[in-house]
Amino acid sequence: EDTKFLAVVGSRAYTSYGKFVCRSLIEGLRGYPIVIVSGLALGIDAEAHRAALDAGLLTIAFPGSGLDWKSLYPAQHRELAEMILKAGGTITSEYKPDQRGMIWTFPRRNRLMAGVCDMTLVIEAQEKSGTLITARLATDYNKIVGAVPGPINSQTSKGSNWLLRLGAVPITESADIITEL
Repeated sequence: EDTKFLAVVGSRAYTSYGKFVCRSLIEGLRGYPIVIVSGLALGIDAEAHRAALDAGLLTIAFPGSGLDWKSLYPAQHRELAEMILKAGGTITSEYKPDQRGMIWTFPRRNRLMAGVCDMTLVIEAQEKSGTLITARLATDYNKIVGAVPGPINSQTSKGSNWLLRLGAVPITESADIITEL
């Protein structure tokens, strides 16, 4: 009942700043009843899952594919998926087990992440990205959307900074997340 669900999403082509921020923010949630939810994708998603595991937090992965090991996308994250399961986390999908990741499966799964979470946190996002789809869906579901401010000259921060201009909650430390949740 007291557990909160936090979707952490961001760019596949993240920067060292994005990786540092992701790891720092999630480490600051250690000991709180917070579950980290992400998409098992390359980039910030995988970093969020790894940071949750390192901080002793449960994590849930929503891959944009089926759950059969031959279909799980991306293939290089099978070991990460196993680590999530061994730590008591979950990997879930609405797709048939053998469904391969397709261009349409990722935006569709984003609605599930946004829907189950109390808050969606955008670490880095380009102007046009699946990350912004997740943020829009969270807004549609009347969920909290937070964004990490980024350098104004960084392509990977254009979407995050745009969300802040639209009214997303600025997240600059773990305490901001805890306050919102």
